[in-house]
Amino acid sequence: MKHVYFDSAATTMIREEVIEKMTTVMRESYGNPSSTHSFGRSAKSIIENARKTIAKQFNVTASEIVFTSGGTEADNLALRSAVRDLEVKTIITSKVEHHAVLHTLDQLKKEYGVIVEYVKLDSKGNVDLNHLEQLLNVPNKAMVSLMHINNEIGTILDLKRVAELCKAHNALFHSDTVQSVGHYRIDLQEIPLDFLAVSAHKFHGPKGVGFAFVRKKSNVKGLIFGGEQERGVRAGTESIHNILGLEEALKLAYANLDEEREYITGLKSYFIEQLRTHVPGVLFNGESDNLEKSTYTVLSVCLPVSPEKGQILLFKLDLKGIACSKGSACQSGSSLGSHVLNEILCEADLQKPSIRFSFSKYNTVEEIDYVISVLKEEL
Repeated sequence: MKHVYFDSAATTMIREEVIEKMTTVMRESYGNPSSTHSFGRSAKSIIENARKTIAKQFNVTASEIVFTSGGTEADNLALRSAVRDLEVKTIITSKVEHHAVLHTLDQLKKEYGVIVEYVKLDSKGNVDLNHLEQLLNVPNKAMVSLMHINNEIGTILDLKRVAELCKAHNALFHSDTVQSVGHYRIDLQEIPLDFLAVSAHKFHGPKGVGFAFVRKKSNVKGLIFGGEQERGVRAGTESIHNILGLEEALKLAYANLDEEREYITGLKSYFIEQLRTHVPGVLFNGESDNLEKSTYTVLSVCLPVSPEKGQILLFKLDLKGIACSKGSACQSGSSLGSHVLNEILCEADLQKPSIRFSFSKYNTVEEIDYVISVLKEEL
């Protein structure tokens, strides 16, 4: 049986170069970075060099990078700190954000009585910037939290435009960039974001590590208390091998970005063309089939079959060795369906199966041909 992996938006295969770096440091640099002896200093040096490398990719200072366990923790750090430490009373978001944001905001409403406003979206999942500007006209301190690239349908937010709107209204801006970092360059001097969240396993790095960008002078406090690691913002002994893996994965992602983006864009374009040719009535969710308005790594497909067939389609694809997702991986086990698709699709299309295929440098045209052959057989 063939095995093909089209679920890189859920997690990516780790690059061999990253594994080699990580295993070397696990063998050789096992000191505690907080220790003052040579073993500790060596470990600390690895972390601080990684911090500098990462900061350089975003044109920021090393002190603005806070290592975390991943994107969820980075989102929590930004949102909770904004309310608890920065006197934010209103948070403006959308109903298609990742649950790391939406569930955190639900909790902040209960704990602090923060006001949460939801910006309007069009039928493709794009943010209504005029409505956003209206929502920003509030008398109290506000924060906008909108993801750069939607993890289910791939819609791209104009980060610069939103950042400019926030700045004009003296509002903070947080963006979950988990699906974009490593795939798009972000210059944080050009785009005045206050916080962003990153996870290494979305760009061929290890799971369990990421970082938050926290713009200097934000004066946020930590969520996890204990030692003085991460300048007191994030206590706990640092995972040196994971941080080094994050650094290496990010360096390689940006060093190979143009070549890999061109290759993956070609795969996505070919997949769209083959679906249109061989699956009459296929629909694409959001801007998913628009190569200018959606990310090159995600394709969300609504298939023209009955609800009964749709319920077992993902299972049948899995039996044929095809890995993909019903909505996001975080939602695939839920009986409620995708909150993103529920927000943008009509009732008739919600009854059809929607599948997210997501791509990486490791996919091939031959794998796409195999998926198409299986779909033709099963639909």
